[in-house]
Amino acid sequence: MAIDWIGFGYAAAVAIGGFFGYKRKGSVMSLIAGLLFGSLSCYGAYLISNNPKDVKLSLIAAFTLTVVMGMRYKRSRKLMPAGLMAGLSFLMVLRIIFLVL
Repeated sequence: MAIDWIGFGYAAAVAIGGFFGYKRKGSVMSLIAGLLFGSLSCYGAYLISNNPKDVKLSLIAAFTLTVVMGMRYKRSRKLMPAGLMAGLSFLMVLRIIFLVL
């Protein structure tokens, strides 16, 4: 049973990003979304740690963030935070897909 350190790191990055969105801009939605998706990603990493083929939750969370943050990046053209989170989430989706193969 290998621990999914990359998954836990991604979950922490999502949660911390939501916190900083709240801290810098006062966005309660950023805080809620960051903590929600960070928690889902953390639980997904826990599931992957116990069974490397149990990727459904992690894949859904990372894919959703890829789409949402990708649309925000396309609209704003700002690398921080939307572009960075879209890129990290896309890399996470690719990683999860390769775990299953």
